[in-house]
Amino acid sequence: MSILEVDGLKKIYTTRFGGNRVQALSNVSFLIEEGEYVAVMGESGSGKTTLLNILAALDKPTEGRVRLDGKDLSQIKEKDMAAFRRDNLGFVFQEFNLLDTFTLEDNIYLPLVLAGMDYTEMRKRLMKIAFELGITDILKKYPYEVSGGQKQRAAVARAVITYPRIILADEPTGALDSRATDELLRLFGEINKSGQTIIMVTHSIKAASHAKRVLFIRDGEVYHQLYRGEYTEAQQYQRVSDTLTMLTTGGERK
Repeated sequence: MSILEVDGLKKIYTTRFGGNRVQALSNVSFLIEEGEYVAVMGESGSGKTTLLNILAALDKPTEGRVRLDGKDLSQIKEKDMAAFRRDNLGFVFQEFNLLDTFTLEDNIYLPLVLAGMDYTEMRKRLMKIAFELGITDILKKYPYEVSGGQKQRAAVARAVITYPRIILADEPTGALDSRATDELLRLFGEINKSGQTIIMVTHSIKAASHAKRVLFIRDGEVYHQLYRGEYTEAQQYQRVSDTLTMLTTGGERK
């Protein structure tokens, strides 16, 4: 069943003084099935960040529609938008976006506190997720006291604790070393196996090769896609790499 429908997205930005119009997205359409793990790739300026911002309801398309569980995001009133994001979307960012004056525990609690959830239920959710992510022993520490990998695990915990319909990840491995990257990708795989839908924007071939499907964006359009299927991680890595080469050299769609 499709959880997300993206239909004919077009986005045109007008420069500050109205002198130039930049078309970031031309005609983007795709479906995301419930429980999918999809990576979005493309060169800088290809439109993938614009696409992510529209999926996150942080920006609105010039034309086209995004529907989550059949609900058109453009029809959500501005005053209801923050609550909609909090209840339906989980975010994982490259730079973690943790508050240094809060412990990891309080950072993870934050979206539930904003939702007015009862402390007993918050604690129940936290302990289960913290155990699964291996961060139970560092919950009382502050972000500046832990490693990048531990920060990212806390950020993942904050994203999943609301039981979102979709996790949107923006270059989640970009600030991590190779060991922490491997750890995060393993965690994403486990979270996805539990049924969580994930959409990840990434430049990393390694990260993309862990996804079940890779969408390639070029010149504001979906240029090509690859399904993982029965391919091994190494085989998928090579397929993603070959497609990126084709994309950057102007080759034709397969």
